[in-house]
Amino acid sequence: MSILRQHRCSSRSLTHVPRLSHVARSTCSATAMTKIGSSQSQLVIEPRLETKPDLVTPVIPSAGPPLPNDPSLQSTWPHRAWVASGCSTLVFSLAKTLMGAADSHMWLEPMVAGYVGYVLADLLSGVYHWGIDNYGDASTPVFGSQIEGFQGHHKWPWTITRRQFANNLHALARSITFTVLPIDILCNDPVIQGFVTMCAGCIMFSQQFHAWSHGTKSKLPPLVVALQDAGVLVSRTQHSAHHRPPYNSNYCIVSGVCNEFLDKNKVFEALEMIIFLKLGVRPRSWSEPGTEWIEETDEAQSQVTVH
Repeated sequence: MSILRQHRCSSRSLTHVPRLSHVARSTCSATAMTKIGSSQSQLVIEPRLETKPDLVTPVIPSAGPPLPNDPSLQSTWPHRAWVASGCSTLVFSLAKTLMGAADSHMWLEPMVAGYVGYVLADLLSGVYHWGIDNYGDASTPVFGSQIEGFQGHHKWPWTITRRQFANNLHALARSITFTVLPIDILCNDPVIQGFVTMCAGCIMFSQQFHAWSHGTKSKLPPLVVALQDAGVLVSRTQHSAHHRPPYNSNYCIVSGVCNEFLDKNKVFEALEMIIFLKLGVRPRSWSEPGTEWIEETDEAQSQVTVH
């Protein structure tokens, strides 16, 4: 019997095959074939590919929304300290407003100033929201983490309702402390203090107003629902329009009182055109929404438990 070697097989790994979760290796199988009417047989070596689990390369899970008990949604003691600091600063400002108004017997002017601050806070929240929605990315200095956070918010908007109170407000509370405290110390004018108290207070709590606008009516405090329905706080219906294509309206998140004027007069569209003509930078709202803008369902809420 003579053996004819038809193929040669290497036992080395096939390094040219891309490795995902398995490594491809070559093995050899021997098949004996006998010719009828002949005393000769031949051994055919056939290379075959088989896959074995790759124990070296880790499997990286795809990014997803934070879990309900995710540490990134929990408040820490530094968070609580900054919120306490911000609230103390606002109380100090309010106290100086009331004492100054009582001493000067002047109540109307501080109240009007407070209303102006309330409207301005809504406008500023819209400008800020528009800016980080349309420009920059995670690598942008100072604002990068906030830009990344708001991008994730568009994909998983319901996660904001799971953030604990201090976790949601600590960054704004820190800014308010550093900004308002010097004014509290240096200024005694009740009109200025009335304006600062209302404007800074609405800005600091704007993220909580924002979270409530994503809440379910049955789970919100009745007072919050009443303020939303009265238009004092941004409503769930109004803000939900911001999370629908083309994602370029209803940016204001304090009361939403400025949204109609800004959207009707295309103020942000005009600003986008000016920035594009001057700097050549296109806003994200000019492009077709990518996957990072498409809202995903809250699987935890959509699951129904049957007992």
